[in-house]
Amino acid sequence: AQEPLAQEPMLLLALSEFVANSAAFAYFTAGALRRNITSDSLPRRFPLQLRTKSVGLFSPQLQELYPDQPMELQLWARRQPLFSCRPDALHGTLYGSAEASVMLPNGSRAPAFLLHI
Repeated sequence: AQEPLAQEPMLLLALSEFVANSAAFAYFTAGALRRNITSDSLPRRFPLQLRTKSVGLFSPQLQELYPDQPMELQLWARRQPLFSCRPDALHGTLYGSAEASVMLPNGSRAPAFLLHI
């Protein structure tokens, strides 16, 4: 005799391109796709800290101008993210920008670089 199959709770979640793109439109229009990251918001064990000393590996001139100063990174979406459903996964495209600034001792910021991602 066979034992009956065990009943396990199951959750089925479906997501369509329309739902994903509608949510992306709402978040983008509301300005919710922006994030400011400072050296204080990163874990201490993170391999790259937001300081001119760490970023100076990529830009030595930045370290010379502002020796070991904290930095801030502003990230934002330039356009609405686009999603497409494929048989294997939900794929997304995000057009963003990242602007880095050096936090000066007097409380002001000095722009360091701008990347379009």
